[in-house]
Amino acid sequence: MAKIVNGVSLPNIPWQDRPAGCDNVVWRYSENPIIKRNPAKNCQRVFNSAVVPWGDEFIGVFRADTTITTPNLHVGHSKDGINWEIEPEAIDWRDENGEPFVSTYYYDPRVTWIEDAYYVMWCTEQGGPVLGLGKTNDFKNFTRLPNVTLPFNRNGVPFPRKVNGKYLMFNRPSDDGHTPFGDIWLSESPDLVYWGNHKHVMARGTNVWWESTKIGAGNVPIETDEGWLVFYHGVINTCNGFVYSFGAMLCDLDDPSKVIYRGREYLITPEEDYETVGFVPNVCFPCACLADADTGRIAIYYGAADTYVALAFTTVDEVLDYLKNNHQ
Repeated sequence: MAKIVNGVSLPNIPWQDRPAGCDNVVWRYSENPIIKRNPAKNCQRVFNSAVVPWGDEFIGVFRADTTITTPNLHVGHSKDGINWEIEPEAIDWRDENGEPFVSTYYYDPRVTWIEDAYYVMWCTEQGGPVLGLGKTNDFKNFTRLPNVTLPFNRNGVPFPRKVNGKYLMFNRPSDDGHTPFGDIWLSESPDLVYWGNHKHVMARGTNVWWESTKIGAGNVPIETDEGWLVFYHGVINTCNGFVYSFGAMLCDLDDPSKVIYRGREYLITPEEDYETVGFVPNVCFPCACLADADTGRIAIYYGAADTYVALAFTTVDEVLDYLKNNHQ
């Protein structure tokens, strides 16, 4: 059996057993979506968000699009990881001197604990899309750190610990539009300020159509004794527009730019009404996972149709068995 390394015990992880007759590696929560339209004042649509354990409860940073469609980041609270209360006011970012640090937009956050604080990485604006970085210890006071990339870059995913003495992140260089292309890259930093030694990790699929247009890392990598487990989105450009699905990959523990296994098939593709109908139809976009180190259970949070938050489940063993037997 595979083991989650440097993980936490989550006896209260959101969970639902596999439905009878289902043989999928990943299965949906039967009560999806868990966050619907207009969940709080100033939050018209919440999706593509990040969740972490918080004591014996859960907390997160949520992408919330306003009634003028500008995305912002809000804190959310939950006792069970399923029923969420989203704070109506956006996060008040302050720089390291305590002064306001305001950007035009904030979207698609990832959150992880690194050493002494919870770090938030998201897509923001500075002459075009760039990756922003900030930290908090209490999810009340947020310190904005220097942006970590030049334009144009999206899908910043930090690692939960240093590897070979360096901080790491997955990212995807892009353009200033909807990015009809894109590969996954790995960048490293000695201090979370200066980033370099950029390594190409994985290209969009050429023979696998579901990810033939672009790909991007999803959750903060889960460390297992066999490698870093990551769910990633893949996009195909159909005659009716983009379709976002997600699959999985396993990367080397000491050099995550090396992909050990890359799943051949998608694990989730838009099929349910809340995934196929919404502000942006046909989107399943993974942004966060909870993983229980004791049981290997994994709860995957994903954005659905750029309108809702949905939940799916699997286990470390099932995903790794799938990758070993169904890789490209």
